[in-house]
Amino acid sequence: MNSGYAVPAVALVVVATVLVGAFGLRISRTTSDFYVASRTVGPRLNAAAISGEYLSAASFLGIAGLVLVQGPDMLWYPVGYTAGYLVLLLFVAAPLRRSGAYTLPDFAEARLASQPVRRLAGAFVVGVGWLYLLPQLQGAGLTLAVLTGAPDALGGLIVAVVVVATVAAGGMRSITFVQAFQYWLKLTALLVPALFLVLAWQRAGAPVHAFDEPATFRTQRVVDVQDTLSLRLDRPLTVTVTGTVDGHPHEDTRVTLPEGTHRITAGTRLTFAEGTRVPATDRGTNGGMSTSLAESREERPLYATYGLILATFLGTMGLPHVVVRFYTSPHGVAARRTTVAVLALIGLFYLLPPVYGALGRLYTPELTLTGETDAAVLLLPDRVVGGLGGDLLGALVAGGAFAAFLSTASGLTMAVAGVLTQDVLPSRGVRHFRLGTVLAMAVPLAASVLVGGLPVADAVGLAFAVSASSFCPLLVLGIWWRRLTPPGAAAGMLAGGGSAFCAVAATMADLPGTGALHALLAWPALWSVPLGFLTMILVSLATPGRVPPGTAAILARFHLPEELRTEVKA
Repeated sequence: MNSGYAVPAVALVVVATVLVGAFGLRISRTTSDFYVASRTVGPRLNAAAISGEYLSAASFLGIAGLVLVQGPDMLWYPVGYTAGYLVLLLFVAAPLRRSGAYTLPDFAEARLASQPVRRLAGAFVVGVGWLYLLPQLQGAGLTLAVLTGAPDALGGLIVAVVVVATVAAGGMRSITFVQAFQYWLKLTALLVPALFLVLAWQRAGAPVHAFDEPATFRTQRVVDVQDTLSLRLDRPLTVTVTGTVDGHPHEDTRVTLPEGTHRITAGTRLTFAEGTRVPATDRGTNGGMSTSLAESREERPLYATYGLILATFLGTMGLPHVVVRFYTSPHGVAARRTTVAVLALIGLFYLLPPVYGALGRLYTPELTLTGETDAAVLLLPDRVVGGLGGDLLGALVAGGAFAAFLSTASGLTMAVAGVLTQDVLPSRGVRHFRLGTVLAMAVPLAASVLVGGLPVADAVGLAFAVSASSFCPLLVLGIWWRRLTPPGAAAGMLAGGGSAFCAVAATMADLPGTGALHALLAWPALWSVPLGFLTMILVSLATPGRVPPGTAAILARFHLPEELRTEVKA
């Protein structure tokens, strides 16, 4: 890709983000403006803002990368991400808005009148937020590295600086306008190039059934191996090698590798002939998390699929950056209308990433060897269209990618900063909110530099699993079950969310690398969500005397429309 076009496009997105955020700053006057935009955001603007922050690096880059590697089975990701809003609409959206809370910890305290439960909910908000922020920053680093060859940390640093400046300056007012603008930018950045890519693919005459077949090199392709890896061959492979294979040095030598596993040393150059099937890879301890997750999908596909579905269906309602936006709606009816609009907007967007993934199997199959599958969306315009048109389309895609990182990171930083300000810092004023914003970004930024990551869609999927296991039981039972008690809520969050968090930590540490235990840890939602619900129910039933006084009135406030509540008071 020609960075002479892509870099100005990224810079333009950054500048536009700052200018739109400055508009929000001009009308931010109170603490309520900073936290929930004074609860005056209408359904259309709020839906665009929610869609903008929800469509993250996983949506823009990650889904296409997973489809490239593993084919149509990965379409469960966009289905789950979208269907999660249907669950949110049915069970949570309107009652959550009527609770009158600013954050999820506020909801926990309002429902259960318990400071310990509030603090525990705050800890999970911060944990999920940081876990979700990490792939956004790593995705930004990957994007800038692909565009310019810059160090991986630079892209994440740019996103961190812009997000902190925007959120700290104008709070929820600023990021509402920023995220709404960035949704339409992201949709345009994927839709316009996709149309040209599909037209170019049709002119090239590539067969439709190629999408369902194993990935192959359509032309001769040279692959530079950056990190030592192993090729797992189910048939002999003939390849030209410059470098070291299985401990033997070669210099532009045509080698036939027999069936089995072969070690390719970092720095080796492999030249594959046209029509060669792309071999499976195993990166061992160097970035092996991606491979181990892929292997667990292959070994236990049904378990992995159901684990993914449950995590994405139920995890959306507990994502701190999504939930906090419903507090900005004027009333419960507006919250429901907002959710319906969000379903339409993100459903439209999710038609596009699978197209890029399918084209990536044809035009960028070597990314499965280099480990940079998330870069498929960025590279396809140059590979398929080429020339000036490919450069301009690539620049548009690059700008959209940065909009994805900025919008999601803004929402997450806002949510985490709100919790830090209210529950950690000594004061709740705007000044301390700005300090909380810096703290909210500092930890994931440091982690993005120090920790090697999963593909962005997988990393976000793990965050969904923790959210589904901790906040889904709290919200569903807190809204719909009057016998929930503070000990039950705390025990359920610790059992479900705590176990899911431990599973995520083990997965990111690649422990264990394979086997049934790895599958259980890599896809924890199937057992951690039921564990959270069951623990919450059983402990609540065992402590009936701890049901907070006034629970009936609280639940009535959650479920009665605002107009009817006013009439009842009168």
